[in-house]
Amino acid sequence: MPEYLQVALRSLFILLSLFAITKLLGKKQLSKLSFFEYITGITVGSIAGTLSMDLGLPLSEGLMSILLWFTFPLLFSFLSLKSIRFRRFAEGQPTVFIKDGNIDELALKKEKYSVDELLEQLRKKDVFRVSDVEFASLDTNGDLSVLLKKEKRPIIHEDVFNSSQKSTPPQAVITDGKIDHKALTEVGFPLAWLVKEINRRELKVESIFLAQLDCEGNLTFDLYNWTNTQ
Repeated sequence: MPEYLQVALRSLFILLSLFAITKLLGKKQLSKLSFFEYITGITVGSIAGTLSMDLGLPLSEGLMSILLWFTFPLLFSFLSLKSIRFRRFAEGQPTVFIKDGNIDELALKKEKYSVDELLEQLRKKDVFRVSDVEFASLDTNGDLSVLLKKEKRPIIHEDVFNSSQKSTPPQAVITDGKIDHKALTEVGFPLAWLVKEINRRELKVESIFLAQLDCEGNLTFDLYNWTNTQ
């Protein structure tokens, strides 16, 4: 068989294999990449290109190498879904850069973020004064989330009929059916209050996929799809 035909067939086979593996990893891998996923993508691309052109390399050994490189992100994703602690270890946690209009210089230094970079990211979100920001954090995917102070946001229905003067970002106090005691402490509510609210709604912690709570006591639930509630 001519070499150009062998290269074409090997390339097609590798392309189909990569397509199948990528489908297994899910759509999350097509969005923002973590550092580990970025390195994996570069390495797999290099292996696939070399394997397509170098006819001296056994196809089976090359595919085994690609499969191993894809196994780790898949394993990390599975463990992250099962364990909050592992998810925080593997993916990290958001870093608060601004709170009540004040910049946390130590947080910037920790994330190797300059003031100019922070201001640039704020401008991209149409924010030109740091003092206008109630809360800003660097998410695990590298995006900057910004919550403006109440007086700097467009007026909504709650602003007209609610006397509350200060808003705070909600915390995920329940994730995957497990209570996050640290997040509950940050919003300033005791565990007994949360349990009482759950019982009042005739729910169980295990049936709650996500519960968010802010300092004003606004508690919202997202239940598992299989949960039957009255």
